[in-house]
Amino acid sequence: MIDEGAIKFEAAHREQPLASRRFAEAACRLLAWREIFAKTGLVGQEPGLYGGFGYGNVSCRVGPLSVPRRQRAFLITGTQTSGKACMSLADLCVVERCEPLRNRVESYGTTLPSSESLTHGAIYDLGSHIRFVFHAHSPTIWRRAAALRIPTTDPQVAYGTPEMAREVERLWQTTPLSDLGILSMGGHEDGVIAFGRSAAEAGQITLRYLARAYEATCAEGGGLCAL
Repeated sequence: MIDEGAIKFEAAHREQPLASRRFAEAACRLLAWREIFAKTGLVGQEPGLYGGFGYGNVSCRVGPLSVPRRQRAFLITGTQTSGKACMSLADLCVVERCEPLRNRVESYGTTLPSSESLTHGAIYDLGSHIRFVFHAHSPTIWRRAAALRIPTTDPQVAYGTPEMAREVERLWQTTPLSDLGILSMGGHEDGVIAFGRSAAEAGQITLRYLARAYEATCAEGGGLCAL
């Protein structure tokens, strides 16, 4: 996909280093799971995939729980950092505010926010209990989303757009998304998003569905040699 990784929102970004004392613990927890995702191919960058652009991103809420929707700040991996072998706090930024109706994101850090920031913000707006959002790329899960009964966004809706934010809200209201903690992005090749109260919950949901997708693949073809 030629526009993979392209920021589609207005980015009101301040170039400002993140305070290590404030964000170190959250960053370590987030980057630990980002490393797991990189090792399993759920996050990364390969010349033959998605036009060579990086794919996948992770985020976590920072700050108090009791803040209004659209203002729930979160720490997120920077745009096009997915292919980096070694990540640090400098590769993250803080999104302070998401405004889907204006297609605008306010952030600060030494890197621009992920192109999926509006979607992450929409998921955090679903409930203050949601603390981590992991966006992975898995053709194994994505192709079997219907069989695995994973709620799926409209295939006509592109990633990183206000329309995708609205799709997230639609799925929350009309599907078992709140119980499952995972959705498939119908119009974003191989894209799946899991979320939870903790990094472990969001990560384990992703890996559990990956295992179920592999089981389905094995049952379909009598093995996994084709993967």
